[in-house]
Amino acid sequence: MPLYLTDEQTMLRDTAKDFVAEHAPVSHMRSLRDANDAAGFSRTLWKQFAEMGFTGILIPERDGGLGLGHVEAGVVLEEIGRNLSPSPFLATAVAAVEALKGTAHAARWFPGILAGETVAALAIDEGPKHDGRIAMQAERSGNGFRLTGAKQFVAHGHVADLLLVAARTETGTTLFAVPRDAKGLTATPERLADASIAARLQFEGVEVDADAVIGEVDRGDAPLARLLAAGRAGASAELLGVGGGAMDMTVSYLRERKQFGVAIGSFQALQHRAAHLYSEMEVARAAVLKAQQSLDAGQDATEAVSVAKAMTGLATTLAVQEGIQMHGGIGMTDEYDIGFFMKRARGLAELFGDANFHADALARAAGY
Repeated sequence: MPLYLTDEQTMLRDTAKDFVAEHAPVSHMRSLRDANDAAGFSRTLWKQFAEMGFTGILIPERDGGLGLGHVEAGVVLEEIGRNLSPSPFLATAVAAVEALKGTAHAARWFPGILAGETVAALAIDEGPKHDGRIAMQAERSGNGFRLTGAKQFVAHGHVADLLLVAARTETGTTLFAVPRDAKGLTATPERLADASIAARLQFEGVEVDADAVIGEVDRGDAPLARLLAAGRAGASAELLGVGGGAMDMTVSYLRERKQFGVAIGSFQALQHRAAHLYSEMEVARAAVLKAQQSLDAGQDATEAVSVAKAMTGLATTLAVQEGIQMHGGIGMTDEYDIGFFMKRARGLAELFGDANFHADALARAAGY
């Protein structure tokens, strides 16, 4: 498949670019942070996303959605990243939707997602790093289960309407759809370095019935794999946007900032660094598009997704670091936006596994 967007995808990109830049630019994130907004995102903006049709990109047409693919979802995510827009789009309209497709939960939760009224959160990680280990227990209780354990770094977990929770059952892993108001569930929100809010969740004997199971008991690896593949590809696209936004901002600064009477962009050393950054971002872009196309084709995209997540993590880290260095020390002050790109990149790089996690996964898959 060619590694470029079709005419229809390009039109979607232009629409998303204009919409996000107008309604959720970097200043939007600043205003939420400065107001110490408790939710960490705007419900009004989430409804506007729905009105634009964005929340239904991955929802099948039979369920009222647009029935598009991960390439199209990535187009929106890239603009979200480019503008550092606080949004539950990745967790809700991408990862959660992919996990719920074809299950009985679709009829319950998709209408709210399509309307911009439902927010989903992913309760997957339990340790300081994403490592795939699950200690939370789900024990049989009557005709349902009792969940006991803790999850952390759950984006929007304190305000989400739906939690997708991975837990250990008798002989395997099971994925559960848990409503936020479940008895015995407590959430402690914490503001992260990039001003977003994630929650630590404590499950103290949370009772759910058998209908809460996504897929089959003890066979939650399949829906969890779909969730993670979609989430990793989506996070890669958002990282691409963060890196692209930082690069554009840096190139503009090179053209405007003058020393010795000339623009610093005329200095050959900085030109070389900018050219190197552009090359790395383009390689990452190709990796992301390849992963998205593989997912849309129904192929085993495990390795392609890992390549995309690792490459965008490395390329975007280079973009924000070069941005800070070329802006000088002032780049980390609150006056300049470039510092916020570094903070967002750091959080996204860790989400669903950092570059080292995915490089290790690729090496193991190759037999090393």
